[in-house]
Amino acid sequence: MTTILFETMGAVARITLNRPAQRNALDSAALHALSQALDRAESATEVRVVIVRGAGGSFSSGFDLKEQMERRPSGEVEWGPILRRGFDTIMRFWHCPKPTIAAVDGPCLAAGCELALACDVTIASQAAVFGEPELKFGAGIVVMLLGPKAAKEIILTGADRVSAERAREIGMVNRVVPAAELDASALQLARHVAEIDPELVKQTKRAINRMLEVQGMLQGLEAALAIDLAIEGAGSPDKVRFMEIARREGLRRALAWREARFPGAS
Repeated sequence: MTTILFETMGAVARITLNRPAQRNALDSAALHALSQALDRAESATEVRVVIVRGAGGSFSSGFDLKEQMERRPSGEVEWGPILRRGFDTIMRFWHCPKPTIAAVDGPCLAAGCELALACDVTIASQAAVFGEPELKFGAGIVVMLLGPKAAKEIILTGADRVSAERAREIGMVNRVVPAAELDASALQLARHVAEIDPELVKQTKRAINRMLEVQGMLQGLEAALAIDLAIEGAGSPDKVRFMEIARREGLRRALAWREARFPGAS
């Protein structure tokens, strides 16, 4: 199966994360294919706007834990290129010279949530659910794009049930629409933006991004990535235990162990 689908509809390129059986988890092959799809979108002169979405009723559950189970990386030397690849691929949506729109349906978790945040505009269906559950099983955050108040509540509690409406209230999402209207709404917005002079759009997006970047945003993200590398390189006891259960009894049992540690958590 092709892990990433790429199609063009006039001036709009649409990228689909296509591992529905894995809730579109991002393994190394998917990250490579996603980067290649962005290469195509950026180099196509007829493309003016890029949409990214997930297949099968999910946006993305984040980086693929099963791949970590099989490869068993340890220490900063092994974790460094893994985290860098994930960080750089997600941030391409921020740096893309063409506007990027995330069309989110279903689970949008961990690196999937960070990918949606890296896009210029995020449209969510009413069935979308956001979260950053990494700390609940001893992992760190790769792309620290949430604002500080939202970040501390969502990340430090490992929340993974943030509704689309709540995500809109705290600035993670621009619009919430019925699930049946998600693709059409994203395409309508993309086509609207595509009608505007592309060089004007490119330079204006660059201006908005630079306004944040000159305040130290990119340096802050790199510093947060370095801290995450130290976390993953050292290997927290919770992460070690989670992976032991996952390898011995399967990922479903490991997730159940994770949730059982937080009775009554929403």
